[in-house]
Amino acid sequence: MDSPKESCANPCSAKLIPMKIISFSLALFFLICFSPAIIVQAGRNKVSEDISGGLIRAALERTTYLVRYDGSYRQLAYPGGDVPGDIGVCTDVVIRSYRKVGIDLQKEVHEDMRKNFFLYPKKWGLAGPDKNIDHRRVPNLQVFFRRHGKELPVTKDSQDYKAGELVTWMLPGNLPHIGIVIDRKTTDDQRPLIVHNIGRGPKLEDMLFQYPITGHYRFP
Repeated sequence: MDSPKESCANPCSAKLIPMKIISFSLALFFLICFSPAIIVQAGRNKVSEDISGGLIRAALERTTYLVRYDGSYRQLAYPGGDVPGDIGVCTDVVIRSYRKVGIDLQKEVHEDMRKNFFLYPKKWGLAGPDKNIDHRRVPNLQVFFRRHGKELPVTKDSQDYKAGELVTWMLPGNLPHIGIVIDRKTTDDQRPLIVHNIGRGPKLEDMLFQYPITGHYRFP
């Protein structure tokens, strides 16, 4: 007769073998079915991080240029059109920074408005999209970022605003404004700094909570 120890060991071993097979089969199933998705998502995250880092560097570079604040309407080339380099407004900081990482918001916004004009604001009395000016208007960029990027919560917690993200505000006189969150902090380490042009050319400043925030985005 088998000893009690052997009697206990044999049935347990018999049960463990199929469990190992099942566990291995499940692991293999998940590896085959979900690994490509995980790899693709990881690749997307890496691309997004690279773009975000490039955007931050490009935005900081903008602060080295002397730019006179001028938002007047001008005929632009398309795609890749720009106003003269020594003039610009808040949206031009964003547009020029994104072009440094290979994203032409003039083209992207125009193509989206051409297909979905009804989704964009009608504040300017236009009957259709205008590739010369649409991308230079904050409300249009807000719609575009909401549709093709990620709309993030608007909060009063500075920790919620990460480098490479975009923030929009409403200035006194109902003037929309936009800037780029940078990976540098205020001297008290409480708030991220912003690159923007509020009228004095592109600047790196502590202004996250200076005006009412109307939007918070990440693109792409």
